[in-house]
Amino acid sequence: MSPRVLIAGIGNIFLGDDGFGTETARKLGELDLPDGVQVADYGVSGMHLAYDLAGGYDATVLLDATERGAEPGTVYLIELDADEIAHSTTVDDQLGDGRFVDAHGMHPESVLSLLKMLGGEAGRVLLVGCEPANLYPGIGLSSVVEAAIPNAVNMVVDLIDEILPSLDGTTAKEPTVPTTTGE
Repeated sequence: MSPRVLIAGIGNIFLGDDGFGTETARKLGELDLPDGVQVADYGVSGMHLAYDLAGGYDATVLLDATERGAEPGTVYLIELDADEIAHSTTVDDQLGDGRFVDAHGMHPESVLSLLKMLGGEAGRVLLVGCEPANLYPGIGLSSVVEAAIPNAVNMVVDLIDEILPSLDGTTAKEPTVPTTTGE
């Protein structure tokens, strides 16, 4: 059986740069990616993501706006320990703050805890994040975050090239970018 990798765009497009994950997923969806790699935009639907992950993936790449204190537009690669995150947040904790019952919540802790309750595994979990400049209500990315999307796309393509061979011992197919001609 060939490896399965899920690339999940997450975020709220109505909060400026929080739409980074969904826009990056859209750009990745335009590429001809190797077999076994699925790209999906989950937006703010954490429950949907958890149920899809319960179907079984060898690796998961989350795409999201990520505040870590660097310059806006900085692209990060962070490896997450899904088991540690799922164990660190109990159902009682989540029920107490309302996150667990929020079908539209996209907190990794809630998603991974729900996945654990469903008996699923996310496999290796990586986060490709971008430092936001603007998380205020409004549609559209800031220019600096928009400019970071090609870097994020390249990072994900490089990750696919690393992940697939490590999962099945083969060489990953080079993704191709569709070309257009102007008149």
